[in-house]
Amino acid sequence: MKTKILVLAMALLFSLNIKAQGMPTYDNTNFVSLIKQLVESGKQTAQMIKSVQFLKDAKESIEKVSSVVQQLRAVQEIAQNNQRLINVMQNDLQDILNSPYIKPEEVTRVAESFSAIIENSLDTMDFIDEILSSDYLKMTDAERAEILKEKELESKEMVSIITTKTKRYRDIISFREMQDKINNRETNY
Repeated sequence: MKTKILVLAMALLFSLNIKAQGMPTYDNTNFVSLIKQLVESGKQTAQMIKSVQFLKDAKESIEKVSSVVQQLRAVQEIAQNNQRLINVMQNDLQDILNSPYIKPEEVTRVAESFSAIIENSLDTMDFIDEILSSDYLKMTDAERAEILKEKELESKEMVSIITTKTKRYRDIISFREMQDKINNRETNY
């Protein structure tokens, strides 16, 4: 509707401009052709505006999907890291605590150091659940993805810490085992 009014107004102005310049107005064919071209141009412009809006909407949708995919990958990585922590607790920690080379007074300290990391990991999972299940302070997807990426890095760091602690305790056990063999060897002089 706006386009038609615009075209008619332009045609009227053009017609007045031609008359003011003293040009003949008896060529109705050219005038009708001009109006048709202006109407077609208006239609094309309207279609281009619709296309631009469609592309903007598509870009926003793609950005949202991309953000969701990033969030999903971060959550998957955090879940995998937590599974690694649980595996360490189930396997390696049990071996370390059952070793005869860990002193009874060390058992509590070893268990507490591993437990602190696991509790931190569980707190992280609760925080992630809170972020994903609610509008946590009306965050945008980009802000949510950034926080999840930070938590992913924290979980990688926890895996690194627990791996280092496990290696350190295994080295201690290995050293004490070797020391015990040396101290209790039979001498055949």
